[in-house]
Amino acid sequence: MLGGTFDPVHHGHLRSAIELREALGLDHVLMIPCHQPPHRAAPGVSSEERLAMLEAAIAGEPGLKADARELFRNGPSYSADTLASLRGEYGPQARLVMAIGHDAFLKLGEWHAAERLFDDAHVVVIERPDHDAPLPEALKALIEGREVQTVAELMARPGGLLLRLSLPTRMAISATFVRERLALGDSVRYLLPETVIRHIEARSLYCPPCE
Repeated sequence: MLGGTFDPVHHGHLRSAIELREALGLDHVLMIPCHQPPHRAAPGVSSEERLAMLEAAIAGEPGLKADARELFRNGPSYSADTLASLRGEYGPQARLVMAIGHDAFLKLGEWHAAERLFDDAHVVVIERPDHDAPLPEALKALIEGREVQTVAELMARPGGLLLRLSLPTRMAISATFVRERLALGDSVRYLLPETVIRHIEARSLYCPPCE
């Protein structure tokens, strides 16, 4: 599971998904657009449009799947609820992984029902090599005794463990930067898949205000 607002989905998201699948030997990566983020303002573009852009971006890409389950759930899109849904669907023996970035990891101890995350899945942290901030106390307590060092150790169990993982490619692209360029009418070519750019242009998403 790789969640996010995908507002809009860009090459950084997509490359990370592909490299996660390869590094962990996953059958597939579910990319799950967040409907109502618990810890930030709602995106300015609808969930349906963000899902449509994601589907356009990964069409034909083996192993990447768009999953809309959070779009049909009322209230905040809590990862604990999403993982419980996935566990119920895939069964008790399936190896499930939730991948998060390092910044999100540092706040994991504050997440809703954080302990439940490990009841249903492993957590894989996409490391930032230049980031060595000390861990908050709540996070240290949450992950105590869970961290492993290798993919083999992680995949020996269906869930409950934590692995920090460095991916080969770390693209310095942010959705905020993309939205800012779109709002100014600047080019976003090579930041987004062409299929996503065409969708944005056809629907006039993120466009500069018209007079």
